[in-house]
Amino acid sequence: MPHELDKILISASGPEWHEKIREIHAKVKRATYFEDGSEEDNQLNEILRKVRERRGANSAIVDYTNRFDKVQLTPQQFRISEADLEKAHTEINKELLESIQQAIKNVRKYQTEIFIGNKKENKHPRIKYTSIKRIGICVPGASAPLPSTVVMTAVPAQVAGVEEIAIVSPPRYNGSIHPVILAVCYELGIEEVYRIGGAQAVAAFWRGTQTIKPVNKIVGPGNQWVQMAKRKVFGVVDIDSIAGPSGVLIIADGRANPAWIAADMLSQVEHAPGSGFVFTDSQKLADEVLEELKKQVNQLDRAEETIKCLKYFGGIVVFVNIDEVITQANFFAAEHLEIQCGEESRDIADKIENAGATFIGDYSPVAVGDYWAGPSHTLPTGMTAKFFSALSANDFIKSTSIIEYDQKKLAESAEDIIRLAEIEGLDAHAKSVKIRQQS
Repeated sequence: MPHELDKILISASGPEWHEKIREIHAKVKRATYFEDGSEEDNQLNEILRKVRERRGANSAIVDYTNRFDKVQLTPQQFRISEADLEKAHTEINKELLESIQQAIKNVRKYQTEIFIGNKKENKHPRIKYTSIKRIGICVPGASAPLPSTVVMTAVPAQVAGVEEIAIVSPPRYNGSIHPVILAVCYELGIEEVYRIGGAQAVAAFWRGTQTIKPVNKIVGPGNQWVQMAKRKVFGVVDIDSIAGPSGVLIIADGRANPAWIAADMLSQVEHAPGSGFVFTDSQKLADEVLEELKKQVNQLDRAEETIKCLKYFGGIVVFVNIDEVITQANFFAAEHLEIQCGEESRDIADKIENAGATFIGDYSPVAVGDYWAGPSHTLPTGMTAKFFSALSANDFIKSTSIIEYDQKKLAESAEDIIRLAEIEGLDAHAKSVKIRQQS
């Protein structure tokens, strides 16, 4: 008997498979982007415009929080009190707190090891690294509260030496932010936390309000509204990447465990929206993964929602060989890329050029990266891993070139500099060098 998930199985040997792959690409992009001029895009512009009008910024946030989050706040209630942060930390489960503390240590260690801005390590005299002074972090709170996002964004910023860290998260837990998120903020010493979310929170970070100072950079994952708002304000402030909704692409061959693959697909699709894809050269594996999905999805609390998401943002694609799998995976540029191909997994990983994060082997599910391994789980989505990178401590510094010539060195280069300036028709540039040779 046909099952509603049967349509997500696609063979790359048929005459229409190219069109089906294009449809998959389009769906993944649509999950991330608003079309210019669409109803959503126009509404987003209106939100940004109203918050930008600084005199009414706070009232605009009050209105949008009431409309979208169904929570009535006054501007004085935006910020979480220090007492509430401490209370959440005091009341958190001891074992959970210990797990959070170890995750923080793991992330801090990894981020410190890869940080390029360490003055002791920087031996080059002609570049200076300076920490960004103030950042804003968006922490999702819609489908699930994500305290791990606080760790994965704030710890890299702290490693980089950022002085001011502000956090926003929508008030979805009894009119406030989930206490575990607050406890993590307290554990990290972050005192500036606001119970607002969505595009209006991005706008508040962008322009500032009567109660919220503007920031220099906005980071963090989130839904379309948050990510498209970040995209629109980029240039006035910096952003990390287009980081949401979440997704996974799994490269697997006939040796992979179909039950594990199905579980990994569902771990991303349950974000709803979230995408899950398998690229394989094994028809047998593809059939087995599909059967596992049908079985496992019905065991989830949000089975109906997840099935809808799988039908629209999921796929199991069978290619003629592993080389074509690799080619298509590079074009797909997944946020999370798992490779489960036995001993060949590392060799295949070496051929992948476009991925936010790569998870090699059967025992490296995305959840290891989401919570524990050390790299940030804030990653580029919507095929943007072709040009965006995973968030790291290095994203919270800026570099300044240092140029220092003495009289002799300028004299040695003067004729060449003058010649290049004159060919561009920039006479004043040339004269700024000539005048120094006449003295």
